[in-house]
Amino acid sequence: MTDVLRRGRASLAFSFFAQGATFALLVTRIPAIQDRYGVSDALLPAFLAAVPILAGVGSVTTEQLVKRIRPSRLLRWSQPVVLLALLGVGSGDRLVELAVALGAFGLAVGALDASMNMLGVSLQRTYGRSIMLGFHATYSLGGIVGASLAWVGAHWHLSLFVSYLPVVLVLLPAAFVGSRWYVDGDAASGLEAGAGAGGDVDAAAGKGQGESGALVFRLLLPLCLVMTFAYIGDSTVSNWSAKYLQDVLGSSEQLATVPYNVYMVMTLVGRAVGDFGVRRFGAVAVVRLGAVVAALGFAVVAVAPGAWVGMLGFTLLGLGLCVLVPQTFAAAGRLFPGASDAAIARLNIFNYVGFLIGSPLVGALGDAWNYRGAMLVPMVLVLATLGYARSFAPEPDRYGDGHERPRTADVGRGSNGL
Repeated sequence: MTDVLRRGRASLAFSFFAQGATFALLVTRIPAIQDRYGVSDALLPAFLAAVPILAGVGSVTTEQLVKRIRPSRLLRWSQPVVLLALLGVGSGDRLVELAVALGAFGLAVGALDASMNMLGVSLQRTYGRSIMLGFHATYSLGGIVGASLAWVGAHWHLSLFVSYLPVVLVLLPAAFVGSRWYVDGDAASGLEAGAGAGGDVDAAAGKGQGESGALVFRLLLPLCLVMTFAYIGDSTVSNWSAKYLQDVLGSSEQLATVPYNVYMVMTLVGRAVGDFGVRRFGAVAVVRLGAVVAALGFAVVAVAPGAWVGMLGFTLLGLGLCVLVPQTFAAAGRLFPGASDAAIARLNIFNYVGFLIGSPLVGALGDAWNYRGAMLVPMVLVLATLGYARSFAPEPDRYGDGHERPRTADVGRGSNGL
């Protein structure tokens, strides 16, 4: 590996870390944000839903922008906007100011998530081995650091602005400096970028090539579903673990704060070693194991007789769910090597779809039925990932009807590599 690639990998890892810390600082201080701006309980869900909706818009916009602008440039400018929007959330005092700050955060975070994963997939392709889980491990580490800093701010009763300002002052210049070494596509290794910043998944259909278009849709749809299922599981843990432990399993308020921290630590551990598993056993085996472990975690949570058994379930959830999202992005990059940027931007939308569905789904089922039963729904959805595991193969041979699948790179050749 050249020094260019090493610096590119390190700088991108820092970007993942910074985003993990930033997002954790926002979501873990939601009660403080609600108090600062006087947001009612009835209005709060609208504000919270606006962020992933706008992030989806940002991701769709990114799909169009990468036809003309390199992903590294989008990442270079979207990350500072996210950091400044976080500071804006902590510095206002009127609802309109909160709405503007969260709107900017949502739009920018959609572009940020998409462009980060575009660069991660292209670097993995250049390295020729699995490194995507390592990037997401640094995201988990950033989330742990951000949540810990949020705890310090809450413990010492610091204002949101005082809590956020030091973090932004450290991360913002570091992100700018690190952005100098981002690597786009395969250019650093002298390989053809394959339309790196300009492919479009829809181009795979070519001029009148209906069969190719259907094939593209059939290839990407399973990954979109897996992404949705994974984030339904993730949002269930982030939004309901504390309430579940306290209200259903009878834990103390203090103990109820532990499951999410355990979950985040386990995602860090699983992602830190996950790339070795992919290299040794393959992506399909790792995804299948992750789905089974995550489903087992939900099952343990659903039947847990007490708080500590429930904690074991959330531990298993962290180990299982952590591999699904990085491998889904990596699989999209493999399936569409000539248009991976556009494929990843489109796939990234389903990150926010799952986030939007997960929390309301579990809440509605818990209120209408019971929360133990509600935990079985994400369990079934995660298990459904097993049916789509073959989509994670480096070059699967069949696509569901018993006919040999043409190589993805040959579908619609001449249309931006697809």
